[in-house]
Amino acid sequence: MSAADGAETSSAEPGPAARGPLGYGDRVQLTGPKGRLNTITLIPGGEFHSHRGMIRHEEIVGLPDASVVVNSSGEEYLALRPLLSDFVMSMPRGAAIVYPKDAAQILSLADIFPGARVVEAGVGSGALSLHLLRGIGREGRLFSFERREEFADVARGNVAAFSGGAPENWTVTVGDLQETLPSTCEDGSVDRVVLDMLAPWECVDVAAGALAPGGVLICYVATVTQLSRTAEQIRRSGLFTHPQSSETMVRGWHVEGLAVRPDHRMVAHTGFLITARRLAPGARLPELKRRASKSEFTDEDLASWLPDMGDQGDPNAWTPEAVGERSKSDKVLRKKAREAQQFARERGAEAE
Repeated sequence: MSAADGAETSSAEPGPAARGPLGYGDRVQLTGPKGRLNTITLIPGGEFHSHRGMIRHEEIVGLPDASVVVNSSGEEYLALRPLLSDFVMSMPRGAAIVYPKDAAQILSLADIFPGARVVEAGVGSGALSLHLLRGIGREGRLFSFERREEFADVARGNVAAFSGGAPENWTVTVGDLQETLPSTCEDGSVDRVVLDMLAPWECVDVAAGALAPGGVLICYVATVTQLSRTAEQIRRSGLFTHPQSSETMVRGWHVEGLAVRPDHRMVAHTGFLITARRLAPGARLPELKRRASKSEFTDEDLASWLPDMGDQGDPNAWTPEAVGERSKSDKVLRKKAREAQQFARERGAEAE
């Protein structure tokens, strides 16, 4: 196996402590009297200020996790190390992240296991990368691909900040997946492929080439048109099992005494997940037996609402603006990359 241009691997030092007394470089979540969360990184000489008082970082250093500290005006704050789900929600972002509820489903539906070889594209801000790295363990291998260098820089900084350095079993390749995956991973050598991109259907064939028989392809898309287009391409390829689609919605509950009711707000739609498994070479998927229906569709039917289908289709119709993605300017992305690098340095790490 050869590394593509732009791929980087570097050694990792032991990261910030996961348990024990709080120390400099640790990320700490301070919860005030009204339940408001404030996430800080402990640094020498640092101070946390609010409109109701101040806490010196040195007053937190050395305390056990889940301790209570008092600010200068006598208010109490609960000090906790953030969980991974808390960490990804507060880290610098260059792109929209995969929310913890979806990341958990990806790890489950794709059956991410210790020692797995996983391909991820694109890397975004590194939120899903952190979940995948935890799932594969030290024995596994994560190959992340990203088209934009700025996004890759943000992800490197965030992963280094959480891990204490760039993990040895993680590479980030800047470039188009269709061009760089074949030169990075041998055919049939990958266990799982996770696609989080604008047009995952363009990468179905190259993903199939990298996957071992029985391997899982899972795609994360935001809109129903992307969902339909991806599912149809997976079927048309003839290389996978029938795709399965789902979405996850989480509704919290208020439980206090006899007041037990759903929260007024919930984390509803963020994206769809589509999964399929790689067929063995030469295998032909049996046709599903269905009742006769008047709802059978043709390519012309699909072309009526999928802009790149049919004789008059325009592949260039799929743009971030067309599917409602909010893109950041290059200037903002460079700023986020610097914030992520500074974030890593505060955590005692350096991102390559």
